[in-house]
Amino acid sequence: MSKQRTLIIGGASGIGFAVAQQLAARGDSLILAGRNGEKLQRAAETLRTSDAQIETIALDIANEGALHELSKTLGQVDHIVVTAGSLAPGGTLSALDLSAAKQAFDTKFWGSLAVVQHLASQVKTGGTLTLTSGFLARRSVAGTMVKTTINAALEAAVKIMAKELSPLRVNAVSPGLTDTEAYAAMAPEARQQMLEKAAASLPAKTWGRAEDIAKGYLFIIDNPFVTGSVVDIEGGALID
Repeated sequence: MSKQRTLIIGGASGIGFAVAQQLAARGDSLILAGRNGEKLQRAAETLRTSDAQIETIALDIANEGALHELSKTLGQVDHIVVTAGSLAPGGTLSALDLSAAKQAFDTKFWGSLAVVQHLASQVKTGGTLTLTSGFLARRSVAGTMVKTTINAALEAAVKIMAKELSPLRVNAVSPGLTDTEAYAAMAPEARQQMLEKAAASLPAKTWGRAEDIAKGYLFIIDNPFVTGSVVDIEGGALID
């Protein structure tokens, strides 16, 4: 396979960094984008041990003006991967902080759509735009109103965008519970117990790891017959 150039938004940590590692291992050129400049630089230094060319861009996808400016300087890419998330508040609707909920939508939902609107023109013919949803999009769990609706909205939008932007391929990866830096604030023992409890309830009898989820993004990138799809990688959490 010829070397390709991929923009990974959210590529400094977690699933995005795992995608970057797997693409770098085959020598692809990468642009890592995110809000934390220090984390981006650390990630880039780690990846530069490979043969891949690594660039970094400070970017908040909730800032539409920044995306517009990036569209002028990015240049042509083969793929765009968006793994940037948001701090979605939990709780029942009656007690929900609607301001925090709107902010979460502005980042993960509207931010992802703004990425596509402003940067799709920079993707080469035959390239891909891959967003990230989550298994709660199709799993009804009390107290997850914001996460569920954001992810469900993204999955619906992906199917429309796949038609509107054809022949570009637009897809989403939908992870289940994944052990990433998102749980770094938990005490190690509590984190391990949470993961083990989750694994026991899943048909796969294990929890997700960033490198497991990353393989879904590479599948989408490499398979020219995949568009308008949601790739579930959730250990069987959606099986009733």
